[in-house]
Amino acid sequence: MDLIEQTFEFPQDEFSVTDNELNFNDVPLMDIIKQYGTPLKITYLPKISAQINRTKRMFNVAMAKVDYKGSYNYCYCTKSSHFSFILEEALKNDIHIETSSAYDIHIVNALYDGGLIDKNRYIICNGFKRPQYVQNIATLINDGFCNTIPVLDNKDELELFDSVIDRPCKIGIRIASEEEPKFDFYTSRLGIRYNDIVEYYEQKIKKNKKFQLKMLHFFINTGIKDTSYYWNELNKCLSVYCELKKICPHLDSLNIGGGFPIKNSLAFDYDYEYMTEEIVSQIKNVCAQAEVAEPNIFTEFGSFTVGESGASLFSIINQKQQNDRESWYMIDSSFMTTLPDTWGINQRYILLAINNWDKEYQRVFLGGLTCDSEDYYSGESHANAIFLPKLSKDPQYIGFFHTGAYQESLGGFGGIQHCLTPAPKHIIIDRDKNDHEYYTRLFAKEQSYRSMMRILGY
Repeated sequence: MDLIEQTFEFPQDEFSVTDNELNFNDVPLMDIIKQYGTPLKITYLPKISAQINRTKRMFNVAMAKVDYKGSYNYCYCTKSSHFSFILEEALKNDIHIETSSAYDIHIVNALYDGGLIDKNRYIICNGFKRPQYVQNIATLINDGFCNTIPVLDNKDELELFDSVIDRPCKIGIRIASEEEPKFDFYTSRLGIRYNDIVEYYEQKIKKNKKFQLKMLHFFINTGIKDTSYYWNELNKCLSVYCELKKICPHLDSLNIGGGFPIKNSLAFDYDYEYMTEEIVSQIKNVCAQAEVAEPNIFTEFGSFTVGESGASLFSIINQKQQNDRESWYMIDSSFMTTLPDTWGINQRYILLAINNWDKEYQRVFLGGLTCDSEDYYSGESHANAIFLPKLSKDPQYIGFFHTGAYQESLGGFGGIQHCLTPAPKHIIIDRDKNDHEYYTRLFAKEQSYRSMMRILGY
């Protein structure tokens, strides 16, 4: 406790300590562990709605400050987490959907069949369009989903859609942004080059009465950051928008993609309000200078929507002193399978002890159960070290927080994992209608050996 309080401002919005045990969004985690055990994945649903409404509020305030004439539309990027309970919670908040593959469209159909969306909902279809994806999008549009907008990723996709769509259709174009100098390449593989877009519109889209160009799509891989690189790319995108708008009256929407970061450290510092106001202000100013109407703004926040709703809880099952300086705590799962971002891209999350906050601490390394030398976790985003309580007779539990985006899809939920490590139990935490009492429900049991044997053909 002393270490945390002298290092960070603590407690924080979602973290507090009662009787030397950690609470996550006012949920006592030791109670959850006593009921369900570890390893354990949890999803705290109210955080999803809170993030959506926070963003809507920020954009609406920013627009009001500069008398912005366009509308704001929040889309959820489904690839961050496709689970039904995520979509159901997000869609309570009057939002729209962004898809990236053919099977995503089956989720859209399931949501419609369940009465969670209607045919007026915006469905923004990104990604490279293989034949099945094209056909599934066309089926949506032909069935009357009037605000389904396929975003062209390359110049050949328009002809594919033209051959299977039989009614007027709105479309978008994705701009191939230029990447930061540290990247291995200069221009994104996604989208159409800046210099080709106006010519492409005039030659291919303008004369085709079936299609209306409604949206220009822009996304930076490194996210929305207050850097000269980001503002420069945004302004280049706005220049293309203004040039297109003058020859394309149907164009009325700018999609700035996702990219809001999530809190990955107790020392995290990011001014969301400033960035939102600056984005809205720059869009308005550039359009005013070019004497074109400012566009409706679309965003596609994925990690920001679901990331902070998730946590992964583990037990320390053994301590190994491998040399004079390195003490290893072994967890009852694997980083490579349950938190693949930590292994694949060196992602760092908030790591906290769940109990024993009154104990002395020591520097440790965390090891996973697989026999792979890369299955470890050795540092946090604010420091190249990990400090956890010294082990005693009481079991030690730890939690990784804000892990709600991408981990299950990257790890292959329900499939075959490294060293046949089973996927952990997954529970959902929600609150009653008055936001007073929390309650839990089991979404998935720990993966069984039978399901693995079936997959492997035994």
